[in-house]
Amino acid sequence: MRLTLSVIKADVGSVGGHTKPSTRMMAAVEGEVAKAICNGLLIDGFICHTGDDIAIIMTHTRGEGSSEVHQFAWKAFLAATAVAKNSGLYGAGQDLLVDAPSGNVRGAGPGVAELSFEHSLSGSRPAESFMVFAADKCGPGAYNLPLYLTFADPMYCAGLMLPPMIKGFRFHVIDMDHTAGDSVIELDAPADGYHIAALLRDNERFGIDRIVSRTYDEVAVAVSAQRLHSIAGKYTGKDDPVAIVRNQGIFPAPEEIVSPFAKAHFVGGDARGSHVMPLMPVPLNTPVTGMYCLPIVSCAGFSIDKNGRFSESYTDFFDNPAWDEVRRRAQRKAIEMRSQGWSGAAMLPYSELEYGGFRDTVSALLKRFRLRGERKPEAAE
Repeated sequence: MRLTLSVIKADVGSVGGHTKPSTRMMAAVEGEVAKAICNGLLIDGFICHTGDDIAIIMTHTRGEGSSEVHQFAWKAFLAATAVAKNSGLYGAGQDLLVDAPSGNVRGAGPGVAELSFEHSLSGSRPAESFMVFAADKCGPGAYNLPLYLTFADPMYCAGLMLPPMIKGFRFHVIDMDHTAGDSVIELDAPADGYHIAALLRDNERFGIDRIVSRTYDEVAVAVSAQRLHSIAGKYTGKDDPVAIVRNQGIFPAPEEIVSPFAKAHFVGGDARGSHVMPLMPVPLNTPVTGMYCLPIVSCAGFSIDKNGRFSESYTDFFDNPAWDEVRRRAQRKAIEMRSQGWSGAAMLPYSELEYGGFRDTVSALLKRFRLRGERKPEAAE
């Protein structure tokens, strides 16, 4: 069967500030998912949160961009929003930027990552396993570096030198500043490796949209590469991306995929989406309660049975003592960067500040600049 994996996430309210959704909010979404499975819309579904973002992970046969699946997710988030409003929670419905999208919800606020494949548990994929990354307090470019290192650099992924991957992968890179439609370029690694790097170095404008095996023409990665401030025209919260990454066999192994996250690399995000801070790997369902509102990322792993359902439980990749040292490193990097306060590289440049208040402050000051020697305008009588 042609199986589709869909991950749709949104921040629709949180307890005590932008920390985590309430238990009742999560229960509301879980109830909607259970009904969608019973009525046959979904084959299976899984709910989790990273910081204050709720993610719905789904399998179904409706295809990518299905209005039925997307409308279901929108209604599930509306149910959680209603709970948040009744409970007086912070940011109720924050990521729902339109009143009622008519079709799929891409461009309406929620982050969407989807990919489809023939699911037969045979041929090049005798077992189907995948991982879902979910990040909070950062932008969609946060995955640029780790995914590039995994799918284009044998120093991080030795599997790239094996026959199933030796031809490399095709990177679909999207220009996130282009709001009239999806503006995408396709570049092949390793041949176009330097060109890919030239684009992906700019996390705020260019992001990986998907990655495809050049040997098997199978989609390996899908990322929710869209920016809320480009959609809404103002700061409504950071973009907080999700990514689906298939693994094993013709794709990199899980350990090769997660290894680059040990860098705790710097990304744009943090408080008001305006700082530069390290990305810290955390277990699923981790609230944002640490100092500086550190950008965080979780990773859940699943296998899919012959019927398209998730097999057994899931694997929480970052819930392991091996990542404790990385978390300490991330916190040390954060303390050092934030000790620089508002100066220079510690904050995003003016052109990328997503919090409207900063822009308003600077815009008002710019109106007061004068050429040296120019007379000040006469005050109105």
